[in-house]
Amino acid sequence: MSEFDSYQKEAHSTAVYPPEMGMAYCVTGLCAETGEVADKIAKYYRGDGGLDEQGLKKELGDVLWFIAELSTHLGFNLSEVAQLNLTKLADRKNRDALKGSGDER
Repeated sequence: MSEFDSYQKEAHSTAVYPPEMGMAYCVTGLCAETGEVADKIAKYYRGDGGLDEQGLKKELGDVLWFIAELSTHLGFNLSEVAQLNLTKLADRKNRDALKGSGDER
């Protein structure tokens, strides 16, 4: 998981927003970039040609950047966030609770 922390540090070196706007900038940027991923998928299903794999990789990279930067702003290590997620999913899998809704299932 150390690759996540290296990515987080390098990603942060490219941040150019005012620090006092960190959370708002990261959350709105994350929403915007996630919307761009959804738009590319929607265009594929609409029949506007093949799946834009390169475009999706770029947009997913932007999503990753905003997740890393939001984690930095909140004082979280990206590797811890990733490991916590994997632990949560493994627990759900073991309890046959991957389907359903709610964080505490």
